[in-house]
Amino acid sequence: MLANIESLQKFSDPQITAKGERRAAVGLRALETLWFNTGTLCNITCANCYIESSPRNDRLAYLTLADVSRYLDEIERDRLPVELIGFTGGEPFMNPEFPAILETTLARGFQTLTLTNAMRPMTRRKAQIAAFAGRYGGRLRLRVSLDDWRQTVHDAERGAGSFEKTLAGLAWLTGAGAAVEIAGRFLSGDDEAAIRAGYAGLFAQHGIAVDCADPMALVLLPEMSPEADPPEITEACWGILHKSPEDVMCASARMVVKRKGADAPAVLACTLIPYDERFELGASLREASGSVALNHKYCATFCVLGGAVCGKPRSES
Repeated sequence: MLANIESLQKFSDPQITAKGERRAAVGLRALETLWFNTGTLCNITCANCYIESSPRNDRLAYLTLADVSRYLDEIERDRLPVELIGFTGGEPFMNPEFPAILETTLARGFQTLTLTNAMRPMTRRKAQIAAFAGRYGGRLRLRVSLDDWRQTVHDAERGAGSFEKTLAGLAWLTGAGAAVEIAGRFLSGDDEAAIRAGYAGLFAQHGIAVDCADPMALVLLPEMSPEADPPEITEACWGILHKSPEDVMCASARMVVKRKGADAPAVLACTLIPYDERFELGASLREASGSVALNHKYCATFCVLGGAVCGKPRSES
């Protein structure tokens, strides 16, 4: 093995880094959050979408209610400690079966977290969303992608006019009594305090009730650039960075996808690496319960160095 170290490239070997150090790996502490990618099709194309969602990208096919129910059944059968079911895309509301998927998941007692841009695909489902909010209360969580509190920054990422449309959808959601969260990003280079103050001012102006001091209500996500060159995460990094592998997403979460043309869904290590087949762990949650080597640049930029998590269960107390 040592003779081959010099030929290794970064993030290529699951056990050894390019410098010959032992790569960090994360074991599944407990499966608390299960994500479903409902499909990569989206109504808009963003400049820096890590999953490259667009009106044409169907590399991940629409999940069906039967696909999702299979995993909900497995959770119940094996008494897995899953509290939160997350839905991401693409835009989940583009999937024609998504309202039925969402209602079934809520009816089975789970918290749900749906990531949406709150634009036309979502607003076409206003009646259903309002009914779900009234029936299930805070277990129906929707996280709206509003990249910045300034229209110019957001529209530069998502297209002219997208800020106003998303803001209108967000205002409707809060007025309908839905449990709303915001996903912002560090696109502007401002510090966290300035960003949170900017969002707070925007929401106060529009009568939108979101606690911008709450890191779960306003989630600020690090950028993930394919051109970035972060350091690899070694076993020694936990002590150097004063972090624990239990804090990383793959210690408590997995994601289900259905690749275009595939006969059945597959379970991946996390939401961030949908196309890299090295992170495909099996067809069932049981098969996907093994440890995950932090063998991708997003493991470094988003999870370990960025300290970010896509979603966690909320206390219902």
